[in-house]
Amino acid sequence: MKVAAAAQAELVPEDLRPTTPPIPLAPALVWLMAITCGLVVANIYYNQPLLAEIGKTFGVSDSRVSLVATVTQIGYTLGLLFVVPLGDKRERKSLILGLLLCSAVCLAGAAFAPTFALLALASLLIGIFCAVPQLLIPMAASLASDEERGRVIGKVMSGLLIGILVSRTISGYVGAHFGWRTMFWVGAGLMVLLSGILARMLPRSQPTFAGSYGSLLKSLGPLIRNLPTLRRSALVGACMFAGFSAFWTTLVFFLDSGTYHYHSDVAGLFGIIGASGAFAASFAGKSADKKGADYALNLGIVMFLGAYALLAVGGYHLIGLIIGVVILDVGQQMTHISNQARIFVLLPEARSRLNTVYMTACFIGASAGSFVGALAWTSFQWPGVCGVGLGFVSAAYLVNRFYGR
Repeated sequence: MKVAAAAQAELVPEDLRPTTPPIPLAPALVWLMAITCGLVVANIYYNQPLLAEIGKTFGVSDSRVSLVATVTQIGYTLGLLFVVPLGDKRERKSLILGLLLCSAVCLAGAAFAPTFALLALASLLIGIFCAVPQLLIPMAASLASDEERGRVIGKVMSGLLIGILVSRTISGYVGAHFGWRTMFWVGAGLMVLLSGILARMLPRSQPTFAGSYGSLLKSLGPLIRNLPTLRRSALVGACMFAGFSAFWTTLVFFLDSGTYHYHSDVAGLFGIIGASGAFAASFAGKSADKKGADYALNLGIVMFLGAYALLAVGGYHLIGLIIGVVILDVGQQMTHISNQARIFVLLPEARSRLNTVYMTACFIGASAGSFVGALAWTSFQWPGVCGVGLGFVSAAYLVNRFYGR
């Protein structure tokens, strides 16, 4: 409590303006926010089932084409770190609309890219401008009343989680039947359409931070320095996202290999299977409320370890691969929601910046997981990928058990 009070005294006094009382949110607006989160975050994951086809188009190796997924996640990490904090300083509606239009331009650039280097550059920019969900979630929380805040955030988060997973199914099907470039054109069109709808329906919000952009970014430092629980949650999230990303980045190569001989449409169908993890968000929240966030977090880590152990042994059989994917995604969502529940109680006045610190760490981990997973696939195939996943999740367990206690 003393640490949190010290952090609050350091961060809150001069840079926060008075906020207006939250007004009731119309159900249609909540659903629109959820759908927007799902469609925008999908832009980051469209490329994963398409990597094999992209590699064939440009004549590059599996390890090199996987850089498309890696740089997209790096871009998203940069957006989390340098764009999302602006939600406390700039009017969020205009910021969100601007980012959506920039995303549309970059998606069109990826669809048109004549060289692999330009595709990689467009992918980096797509990641940066797709930070919209991490602006919408705090916005939903600030607009909601105390009585409905949990329900609203849960619904918006469900849209985000489903978008992450179902995007692979959609892009896999479109890529197999219409070509990988078509998927990026579709994504660009959806961003333009969303911009028009949100311009009419999304309310304006009053910024809360009165300082400069530099002081806004500098305020992240005291949060990290003074809150050990935030540091621990960020490290655990980074390790878990690394293990999660190592699997999903290399799954398309495993399915396209001699073990299965499947194409991108089948790889994409595993997104629907993995979408079961989105329904674990509600269970994780209830478990965190009843037994504490640490209980739900540890349960998710154990499930993740069990999933990778199953995938290492049974992943060569379709039923084993399917069961492993379900357990993996449920475990991931349990750890993610539990981590967020743990950090959001630390300093309510700085939730956007707490989320920036946590999510930035998570996507640094995701980028590392994609890169290391691809190297493991190139050198050791499926056993190497499973070994990398087990290593990352074991690190998450050790950090949660021993760091900052």
